[in-house]
Amino acid sequence: MAYTIVFCRRLHLNKKATDKQPYSKLPGVSLLKPLKGVDPNLINNLETFFELDYPKYEVLLCVQDHDDPAIDVCKKLLGKYPNVDARLFIGGKKVGINPKINNLMPGYEVAKYDLIWICDSGIRVTPDTLTDMANQMTEKVGLVHGLPYVADRQGFAATLEQVYFGTSHPRSYISANVTGFKCVTGMSCLMRKDVLDQAGGLIAFAQYIAEDYFMAKAIADRWAKLRINMLPATIICEPISECFVASLIIGWAAHHIFKWDIMVFFMCHCLAWFIFDYIQLRGVQGGALCFSKLDYAVAWFIRESMTIYIFLSALWDPTISWRTGRYRLRCGGTAEEILDV
Repeated sequence: MAYTIVFCRRLHLNKKATDKQPYSKLPGVSLLKPLKGVDPNLINNLETFFELDYPKYEVLLCVQDHDDPAIDVCKKLLGKYPNVDARLFIGGKKVGINPKINNLMPGYEVAKYDLIWICDSGIRVTPDTLTDMANQMTEKVGLVHGLPYVADRQGFAATLEQVYFGTSHPRSYISANVTGFKCVTGMSCLMRKDVLDQAGGLIAFAQYIAEDYFMAKAIADRWAKLRINMLPATIICEPISECFVASLIIGWAAHHIFKWDIMVFFMCHCLAWFIFDYIQLRGVQGGALCFSKLDYAVAWFIRESMTIYIFLSALWDPTISWRTGRYRLRCGGTAEEILDV
């Protein structure tokens, strides 16, 4: 699988998509942006969507609370880019347990284009991002998604996050899609509105916390805690897909079959995993990394060492704190809100 991932990233990642239709005939796109609160990068991230090089699109900014500071950021951008077809919706619409769906409903109901692009507030794009995605939306395609990654930042916490999004996450993300499993993150998804409406529209997914997975499942047919409750089989499968556990199991098997030394095999297997992860990280990065190989080694070891703890913690406590709410996950991916008494 490691060889497959490395081959796929060399074949596809960081390569400009071939234009499949004339620029002027690209379909219109309605961009839905769920916003909650302000972070230091919000205005810069949002501004990249106002500077897209695309012939026909609208930006629908959705804010839940009337006193949210994100409203001022939105109004500033609306004033700065009067020629961009953009609108601000405040208040949301309660249709289910999922706060993101509730926030997006007013924008979704008035979206005027057949293609819907749901994109989180933390996403930053290049001017040709939407053009590349729209060119992949051929006649037999219902949803286009992308591999999420992080921007270069300073500090070890940023390095640890970058190592995760460049190794463990794309490892499972790419391998799942290569082998035909549905694996979609809701950070950035372009989908056909009519197909989504046939599946019940956004309202149909308001009962789920991981609406992205179930949207993809509906069109084709979040993390530790979400995966456990959406796909209970991962309780068994997921831990053995991590480096240290997999190395121990394979080393034990090699010892009994070939009489190889378990610890020698364990160390060699971990080293090979470590090297392939670095190759994959460089491929996802598409250039030089902003941290040293030593920083990578330390961050990689810490992340791999934490996986079992994170998994067991998610299994022990199936509750999620999300923005201002707390939710208890049920088997199957549905959720219930935990209210303070």
